[in-house]
Amino acid sequence: MEMKYDNWIGLWTLYTREVRRFLKVKTQTVMAPMVTTLLFLAVFSLALGGNARMVGDIPFMEFLAPGLIMMAMAQNSFANTSSSIVVAKVQGNIVDTLMPPFTAHELTLGIALGGATRGLVVGAAVAIGMSLFVNVSIVHPGFAIYHAIMASLMLSLIGIMGGIWSEKFDHIAAVTNFIVTPLSFLSGTFYSIQRLPEPAQIVAQFNPFFYMIDGFRFGFIGHADAPPMTGVVVMAVINIVLWTLCTRMFHSGYKLKA
Repeated sequence: MEMKYDNWIGLWTLYTREVRRFLKVKTQTVMAPMVTTLLFLAVFSLALGGNARMVGDIPFMEFLAPGLIMMAMAQNSFANTSSSIVVAKVQGNIVDTLMPPFTAHELTLGIALGGATRGLVVGAAVAIGMSLFVNVSIVHPGFAIYHAIMASLMLSLIGIMGGIWSEKFDHIAAVTNFIVTPLSFLSGTFYSIQRLPEPAQIVAQFNPFFYMIDGFRFGFIGHADAPPMTGVVVMAVINIVLWTLCTRMFHSGYKLKA
């Protein structure tokens, strides 16, 4: 029983370390993403006519806002966990994380929750900022909260996998540029996939990022391009698979132990 209690202390310490990492430079890790996302909102509003343009019967800005909030959450969750591991590997202090008596599940949980927390904090900041310019309302709070948590966790786990695989900053930049960013932009963040040709719609439904955007948007405005419950199941299954892969990587010491 005492060992279990000690593990909980260690897990909490690992989690708070990850949270303090980004809070120490909150201007860069929280405020900067909020400003960048608001710039996206302004650019698309000016370029596409703002609320003069409609997506179905929904004003374009109200349609766009949830997608931008989710994209900010996802990208910052990924950035937190991937940078944490890559920096530790490059600086040679990854051993400080691996030496304590953590199980692979505890390492995954502590680091992933830290990344998810950053994503949720950034998402809240972006939502507050957007509410000054756009009517941000939540029609289905349960769906919005579920997809916010699951998407932040998903990108945190992808960040862990990317960080473990990467041997230098160029590698994690490649994951960001060739996987995370393209999947984010092609997920229906800026458009409804119903406007795409049918073959493109089918391809879009194989993009896991589509379900996090679509489900989160449904929570805000009640509009979804796919059945909402399908997204709930897909997000859960993807996170289980990613969790399994992360724990196996930690357990085996893949690219972590000499």
